[in-house]
Amino acid sequence: MMLSRDAENMYWFARYLERAENTARFVAVNANLVLDLPRSYTFGWEPLIAITGTEALFREHYRDMDERSVVRFLLGDPHYGGSVISSLARARENLRTARDIVPREAWELINDLYLQARENLSSGVSRRHRYTYLSSIIDGSQRMAGLLSGTMSHDEAYEFLLLGRNLERADMTTRILDVRSEDLLAERPEELTPFDNIQWMSVLKSLTAYQMYRRHVRTRVRGVDVLRFLLQDEPFPRSVLHCLGEVERGLHHLPRCEDPLRTVTRVKRSIQQGDVIALAAAGAELHEYIDELQRQIGLCHDSIASTYFVLDPATRHDAPADHATRS
Repeated sequence: MMLSRDAENMYWFARYLERAENTARFVAVNANLVLDLPRSYTFGWEPLIAITGTEALFREHYRDMDERSVVRFLLGDPHYGGSVISSLARARENLRTARDIVPREAWELINDLYLQARENLSSGVSRRHRYTYLSSIIDGSQRMAGLLSGTMSHDEAYEFLLLGRNLERADMTTRILDVRSEDLLAERPEELTPFDNIQWMSVLKSLTAYQMYRRHVRTRVRGVDVLRFLLQDEPFPRSVLHCLGEVERGLHHLPRCEDPLRTVTRVKRSIQQGDVIALAAAGAELHEYIDELQRQIGLCHDSIASTYFVLDPATRHDAPADHATRS
């Protein structure tokens, strides 16, 4: 069995890198969505703050939830431990302390990605260069995933990396669905209905799920089908069910996995048995269901942490108790 500290570092490295990528994705998609909707349609940046659960923190430092303030907060505000810059910094620190476990190229890549993101932050805030900046974050994260998959031994260290990546993906998918579905499934004035389709497309695109949805669902983009796809489509790698299936698979390769495995299997079963059509028809029940699902994903993390990690906050390389960690 590898050292507990090394297991924890690999797990949190993967979570923070995935978090940086996911944040870059939904900022980019929201910027494009604003351009796609007519000017008469009021569509703000508040949902992005809601997704991260950081409204109180945001209000401490910004007066208005305008585009520039929200983008600056999510990309590089030093007060927010889950911003892109903060997440990359923590990913970098966790990998630095585990450099003997991963290929040297992985350390060089995360170091370059962090430094470039920090030095070019103003480009991400500006509309003119935002797409290029965010694409560099996403591409860098994807290169890291490919590098580690192709050059790192698929041993226990790699399994902890996959545990962190997949729990983070599952968490973010539920957050995006919770905020967007609460808004889109609510009653709307009739004249806004045609634009619901565009917004559901943005939900898919924020998870790079649009093309796979069209390939496998083969119907127009509808809320209930999007919910079912992102919650229950087992082959799609960013669906909640797939992510938890990967966590379950990884735990089978680790010792002392009984407790976390029971927790993950229970959450998987609740997703498989969920009646998405009925939940979508009753918006409040859907919100409660996803809230409970997020709580259970948190319990999956807690069970993994209590089984495998050193639970000394003074020695950890994660962030304060907001969305940036739930440990």
